[in-house]
Amino acid sequence: MSTIKDLQDKKATGQKITSLTAYDFTTAQVLEAAGIDLILVGDSLGMVVYGYDSTVYVTMEDMIRHTQAVARGVVKTLVVADMPFGSYHASLEEAVHNAVRLIQAGANGVKVEGATPFVLDVIRRLTEAGILVVAHLGFTPQQVNRIGGNRVQGRDEVAAEGLVRDAKAVVQAGAQLLVLEMIPTELAATITTSISVPTIGIGAGPDCDGQILVVHDLLGLFTSFTPRFVKRYANLAADMTLAVESYIRDVKEGIFPSPEHGF
Repeated sequence: MSTIKDLQDKKATGQKITSLTAYDFTTAQVLEAAGIDLILVGDSLGMVVYGYDSTVYVTMEDMIRHTQAVARGVVKTLVVADMPFGSYHASLEEAVHNAVRLIQAGANGVKVEGATPFVLDVIRRLTEAGILVVAHLGFTPQQVNRIGGNRVQGRDEVAAEGLVRDAKAVVQAGAQLLVLEMIPTELAATITTSISVPTIGIGAGPDCDGQILVVHDLLGLFTSFTPRFVKRYANLAADMTLAVESYIRDVKEGIFPSPEHGF
């Protein structure tokens, strides 16, 4: 079973960490067979699975259901689950309660966004409870309404210095992994070298200790839009369309089912 220690060792030895999202049993099996280091059950499922225009509508019940499915699909891969919007903001007690629910659903750790004083308290309390915590800085999708859209963060000197401080603060609070999203490459490199825990980048350049993408983006399954930081490695939406069209044609023409498909 892969552990956070394995990822920390990769940072120490300069080996890159690979991570992708997954939301179901079958995809989790494929990612593990391919050798992925870390699977994130991301609240991005709100957009690529449920069709929302934001992650803020995702519930704890959604996250638990999909975490259970992913956990059943892996044997050795580290699984981290997002704590959805509102699940760790009301009180420390509720934060611990909801984090425990995700761990009991099969996650090895949980991810929280931001570095406000309260979120730092959440990280400390979860760490005290023995829970692996992953922090998330830069563009934080759960705060999209406050930020005012999908905007690159840390562009000016003041904002960049603030993100460096936040990175050090979440690590001091107990975070053992840090996701950096949509920040300038140079800033991501600075943060990566200034903290002891691994950084995982998404739209943060090549100098992070690892990279993550939404699996639907990588495979070309989600086609509504393609973020600048995404590289598509397949075009499965087009392949699926061709396959379904072939099936429809075979059924209409009486080609399928043929005798070998019968009993």
